[in-house]
Amino acid sequence: MALAKELRRLARVATAVALLTSPGVFVWFHHVEHLATWKALLATAALVIGFRGCVDLAIRRTIPWPSLFGTEDSRLREEDIVNRRRAWTWRFYFRVAVWLGGIVTVVFVVQAAKGESVTWWGTAAALVDGLAHKLAHPGSYLPLLFILPFYFIFNFLILLGPMLMLGVSQIRGYEPGDAEWGVRLEDVRGQAEAKEEVRRVVTLWQSGEAFEKAGGKRERGLLFLGAPGTGKTMLAKAIATGFNSPFVSIPGSGFAQTFIGIDAIIVRYLARKAKRLARKWGGQCIVFIDEIDAVGMRRQALAGGEHHMLPGPEQPYYGPLGAINPSGDVIVEDRAWREWMFRRRAPESRSPYPAWTQKLGTLVNQAFPGMFGGGQGQLALNQLLVTMDGIDNPPFMRRVMTSRVNSFLDAVYVVPRRVGGISLRLPPPRPLNAQIYFIGATNVPMEVLDPALTRPGRMGRHVWFRTPTKDDRKDIFDLYLEKVAHDSELDSPRRRDEIARITNGFSPAMIEQICSMALTNAHHEGKLAFEWHHLVDAMTVVESGTAVGIHYVEHETRAVAIHEAGHAAAAHIYRPDVESSRISIKMRGGSLGHHQAYQKEERFSQWQSEHFGALVHVLGAMAAETVFYGENANGVGGDLQTATWIAGTMVGTAGMAPQPPHVNGNVFEGVTGERAKKRIEKRFERIGNRLINRSINPADALGDREKRPLAAQFVGEAFATAYNFIRENRDGVERVADAVIEKQEIYGDELVQLLDAQNLRKPELDWTNEETWPPM
Repeated sequence: MALAKELRRLARVATAVALLTSPGVFVWFHHVEHLATWKALLATAALVIGFRGCVDLAIRRTIPWPSLFGTEDSRLREEDIVNRRRAWTWRFYFRVAVWLGGIVTVVFVVQAAKGESVTWWGTAAALVDGLAHKLAHPGSYLPLLFILPFYFIFNFLILLGPMLMLGVSQIRGYEPGDAEWGVRLEDVRGQAEAKEEVRRVVTLWQSGEAFEKAGGKRERGLLFLGAPGTGKTMLAKAIATGFNSPFVSIPGSGFAQTFIGIDAIIVRYLARKAKRLARKWGGQCIVFIDEIDAVGMRRQALAGGEHHMLPGPEQPYYGPLGAINPSGDVIVEDRAWREWMFRRRAPESRSPYPAWTQKLGTLVNQAFPGMFGGGQGQLALNQLLVTMDGIDNPPFMRRVMTSRVNSFLDAVYVVPRRVGGISLRLPPPRPLNAQIYFIGATNVPMEVLDPALTRPGRMGRHVWFRTPTKDDRKDIFDLYLEKVAHDSELDSPRRRDEIARITNGFSPAMIEQICSMALTNAHHEGKLAFEWHHLVDAMTVVESGTAVGIHYVEHETRAVAIHEAGHAAAAHIYRPDVESSRISIKMRGGSLGHHQAYQKEERFSQWQSEHFGALVHVLGAMAAETVFYGENANGVGGDLQTATWIAGTMVGTAGMAPQPPHVNGNVFEGVTGERAKKRIEKRFERIGNRLINRSINPADALGDREKRPLAAQFVGEAFATAYNFIRENRDGVERVADAVIEKQEIYGDELVQLLDAQNLRKPELDWTNEETWPPM
């Protein structure tokens, strides 16, 4: 602080010296150089100001800058800013003066060496006049120096303009009243938690002044996460409709450009458009970026690194219905199955640009590596992050003009900063009163996105969209059934619950489609409102296409019915966590028939007993064939593959092992106690080894000498359990098969009531009894 005060005193002395010597300088210019009075005054002022600037440069060159860190004296801090601004301004002027003076001096020395009678000032004046004459002459090449930048810009637009226009054209701006989305917040169904979270944030967006006065900070952005078709884009449109503000949208693929740098230009244009609309419409605008993962991937992932690591083996799914077995006849709805189905239905991301631009980019990138961006969007991501952080910055040109004007006024010394309480400098530009909010939507795991994008302050509020559960589907049906004419019987709570149960994995768009298609079927029959069977027919067509019109031979029809009845009966008893929703012997999606069930509650983990129940469910069809026919068909190969995967996963990843069998003191194969248990386990293992599908190696458990016997025991015990269950309930299973043969497909409550009516029960198993073991 003391150094700052001494520097202030030194600056005042330098100013006083300059002012005291200024009359002599004026006399020299006016009487010696014979300049007019006004010219002499201007020259004197310029020389005095220049002298003062040179003194400042010398002072700053020899004396270090004072440190004002921690000082509370605002006057000293303001003076320090002024001095630093003067220093870098005069440093620039000094360098320009040295270069120009050097050129004039060289020309002056050359002319003097030739014996010409010239002065230094005359040489400088002659050079200025000559340059002006050259610029004005029609044949001069100097004007080309000014035209050259425009020439490069023109060629840039010719080469890259079409691609830039294609990218910019994907940025759609909607002002209030321009577009009626037809979507309200109430129309977004099946996402109650997501809607409430969004409602809380958007309310603060629209009227959060009191919140900010209380010290809060509004969220800058929202990130919608969820499978395709769960309503992310629909909710964004509902926000735009209810928020009554401008809405700017762009797909993530719009940032993928062939040439490096074009993607960054598009981001800048997007921000500029949003700011302009915000200023026009009260200071608020929403920017929606769909499929933001196309631009927001982790930067190491863009460079070719791994995207993410899965925590463990995932349940494989097969066919268009997402069956858990390759034969495609066992479908169980749970969270993982719904997410798989929604991902499968998602359209493939395609580039919005013609194929020839991609081929051109590939060829030129091979010839000139690094010239093309390859569509990875790294520059776009970096520019998007910078834009989101700097959205509140004052306008660039206003900042530049303010800085230059204030720097000039400080550098001339004669204009004080204040006169009384009035400032003689331009005030610092304030941020625009524009609130730009970002909403991004993606269907990839958040771990794949760049952490810089998802951190607080950018898109730090994450809203999860789940795939519709049974209750969610009921909510969605409540919306769409109100819009179409239907039989009043469909409005009963029981029927609505049944409809929601049998539409496993349906998206909101599919539910809307089947309502419309059911009405189409009804009108085709001359009815004004559709009924239950119209809805079921529409559902099956939308879900898996029109059933293939194939009639099986009688014995094959019965075999398929017995197979599916075995699945349904085993699931009804051994899987209390699921409920059957459909059984069919119509060929759909390559499967001769199928049994479908849904998980009653949203589950994220399973106990060993539940895994074992799934094994019995899968092997129930083979057990039914064994009981009814004494042999099995080749259609059980898919069931065995799934059973092998389940058992291998139980042993290989979850550390599970079969429970010791109960012998209750009985004799088994001539032994009792622990030896009897060991022999029972070995027999389970022999059966399991026969059934294990060796075409797969789930969780590497089958290659482990210690774990393979455990997996085989699981499979063997599950098949033996299923065999005894089917044998004990043979009549009930046969009645289920007969009903399926008669109706071809049975849904919902009718199927549950059919299974309940058979009074199926678990048999008491005595593994020491030879009759308990299947004939294998």
